[in-house]
This record gives sequence, C-alpha cells and structure tokens, in this order.
Amino acid sequence: MKKLLMLGGGFLQNFVIKKAREMGYYVFCLDADPNALGFLSANEHAVINIVDEEACLAYARGKNVDGVLTAATDYGVLTMSYIAQELELPGINYEAAKRIRNKAAVRKCLFDAKADDTGYSYEIHNVEEAEKYKNGIKYPVMVKPCDGSGSRGASRVDRGEDLIEACELAINSSITHRAVAEPFIVGREYGVESFVDNGKIYVLAVMQKDMTLPPYYAELGHAIPSGLSLSLENKVKGCVKNALIALGVNHGSVNMDLLINSKGQVHIVDIGARMGGNLIGSHIIPTGTGIDYMGNMIKAAVGDETNWTPATSPQPVATKLLALKPGIVKVLPDFVKIETEFNVIVEHHLHVGDSITPYRTNLDGCGYVVAKASTIEHSIELAAKVRQMIDITILRK
Repeated sequence: MKKLLMLGGGFLQNFVIKKAREMGYYVFCLDADPNALGFLSANEHAVINIVDEEACLAYARGKNVDGVLTAATDYGVLTMSYIAQELELPGINYEAAKRIRNKAAVRKCLFDAKADDTGYSYEIHNVEEAEKYKNGIKYPVMVKPCDGSGSRGASRVDRGEDLIEACELAINSSITHRAVAEPFIVGREYGVESFVDNGKIYVLAVMQKDMTLPPYYAELGHAIPSGLSLSLENKVKGCVKNALIALGVNHGSVNMDLLINSKGQVHIVDIGARMGGNLIGSHIIPTGTGIDYMGNMIKAAVGDETNWTPATSPQPVATKLLALKPGIVKVLPDFVKIETEFNVIVEHHLHVGDSITPYRTNLDGCGYVVAKASTIEHSIELAAKVRQMIDITILRK
C-alpha cells in the first residue's frame, strides 16, 4: 500500500484525503489546527504548520511516504515542492513553485514571455516605494499581496492618493510583506484548471465564474461549459499553456483565474500551483468533463499510472457558494431533504451556534450548492435557487 502525505486538513483538503483512502492509499495529514477536519479521515495525522518546510520534511522522511500533495490552498505549495525535491518524489520544481508564489515575479515572467495580453506591473515592498510609484502608474490598478490566496487583501485603486492605503492592506495581508500593482482589467472572469503530467500539459477545463461586485473580489460560483466561442476558448488554452511553459511548471495541478475583455484579450490575473478550491477538483471538473481529476492527481503524486481520458459523460454543472446573510445560526434547514427534492449536492460546514460573517472573501463562505442539468443555464439557475432557499430557511438569533 503506497503512502501519501497531505499538507492541509481543512474542509476542501478533506475531499482529497477521502478520495485517496477510497483508492486504497494510506494517508498522513498535517495541519496546524489540532481540530482539522481531515484528521478524522486520514490514517494518521500530526499537528504541524504546513509552511514549516523542515518540520514537514522530517515527518515525511520518518513515515517513508511515496508522494506528497496539497490542494485548495497556496500555503502548502512550497513545502510540497520541497519535500518532493528532497525525497526525490514526483512534484513541481521548487524554483517554479517559489516563482508562482510571488505574484509580481509571475506577472513579469508572463509579460516577458508575452504569454497573455496584460501590461507591466509593479512590486511594492513598503509605503516609501508606493509613494515613489504613485504618480507614474497608469490607473486604475489592482493591488494585492504578492503571495496571497483568493481575494484577501486585494483592492482596486483609481487614483494616486489611494495607492498608499491599498498597498498597506496588501502588504499586511502578505506573508512576505510585499504587494503587486497591476493594470485593472475590465472583463468577464473565468477559471482554468490544468495538470502537467510527465511533461504534457492537460488543460482540463475553462470555467465561467460568478463574482461579487466591487470593492470586493470574491468568488460566488463556477460553471462548465464556459460559454465562450470555440476560438476564444482555444485562445485561452493557448495562453495557459504558454504561461505554464514560461513559468517552468514541470508537474502537478495549476489553477488560474483570468479576465477576458470585450476585445477578446486574455489577461491572467492569478495562478496557484495546486488544485483549485471551491469544489473545482472534487465536483466541478469530474462532472463537467468526465475526468477523474482528483484520482489522477493522487496517482501522479505517488508515481502511479494516470489516465486523463473522460471516465464518464460530461454534464453541464454549476456551483454557488453559500455566501449568506450574517447572524448566529439558531436552526439549520434539512439539507438531506433539500438535496433530494432538488437533485443537488450541498456541501457545508455549518453548525448551530456558528457566526455567519458578511461575505467579503472566499473564507467567509459556509459551503456550496452543486447542481447539474441538461443545460448550463438550468444548472446555474437551480444552484442559485437552492442557495437562496438555504439562506432564507436558516433561522438566526
């Protein structure tokens, strides 16, 4: 029985842990949270911070693992790559992983390689640098942490006098205390999930995305198919492949967010060297493409043979995040009844007594509704309808 080390044991990582167990692998899980959900699903676990490369490596070496993974979080990517490198396991090159964790380095790399249609960006380390750049930058710009995950610390800036505050927010949200300011793109946002396996790039899916309105930029849902024309979707896939080559990605999952403007220009706005969050790997890709994404990702991590041909027929699928009205949960709806009545899947982490916070970033979400139907329009409509029903039927104090 091969042994897999999972870095992270949160709600989204738990889907990977359970899948690996179902496939017959022995799973170790590491997380700084002693109450991590994934600890209940793994064969063994330990309370170790997944950003601590040496501590995680020592654990992996002691357990003689055959593979290492992280998913749905950027915080474990460098540690995953480091362990794979040191133990000679399948994994993304450490230099490539380090480059991708730096949004400013990514933007420069893509700009130099002409991988997409985006202009130049600025890396900002402190308020003094922000002061220096503020009058030379062409506004509007998007300011975000260099090493952030999701929408935390990101904001739009329309004038020089607001740049300082935005940079302070981004720097304070960054582990390495760096911000990046890049051109603000007006367009429709899409997500792309890819995998590099034995040097071959598989662009698994282009997904349409539902986002919050400014000033916040948080995901509200995904859907497949993308709704793009064939020529534009092919252009997107070409940009994604160019980006992966330019960044030197040699192995593993890569999640990208991009914007497409009214002229059909493609702008890559975020890259993570791991499986996407928000049920992309566990529900959206397998339903929307028929590909066993998580199964192949797990096999690739331990050096087993993969198969990227669809195992089932693709179906239109849509998700909606449970971005709910704030309050203290008093009574929860009957989720099993809702799933049965509407033929949907509800994945949530709500409990009586929980405090629901205003939805500002993905971390404020309480779960997901997954809907599939004969058309993408019906799938989106159904997921939205059930999300609204759940919101209305939760009793709050």
